Amino acid sequence: MEKIIIKGLKLFAYHGVNPEEKVDGQNFVLDITTELDAQMAESSDNVDNTVSYAKIIKTVRAVFTEKSYDLIETAANVVATEIMNTYPALQKVTVLLMKPEAPVKADFEYVAVEKTITRDRMTE
Repeated sequence: MEKIIIKGLKLFAYHGVNPEEKVDGQNFVLDITTELDAQMAESSDNVDNTVSYAKIIKTVRAVFTEKSYDLIETAANVVATEIMNTYPALQKVTVLLMKPEAPVKADFEYVAVEKTITRDRMTE
């Protein structure tokens, strides 16, 4: 298995429980790790035999900003599920969704949730 990794994808969205998060929005950061068998792509050197990281980013941007969710758990699940549904060659996806500007009175780098979905779990 090979991995396609997208690290530090910055997106602006309106997720959160507090009213100001829904109105003002905030920055989010996503790390996305996918797993697939890329042997055919490696031997052919053809992007059609793999999953394009550019297409994954386009998918994530669309689904992440399409709706507003109260919980980052929900947003991470929606992103992971859409990636797996859109790219059947992927066997596993992990989405780390970070919220560096969470409205909490504390000194922190970010709060986050991590969601992993595997192909075999989707069919159960």
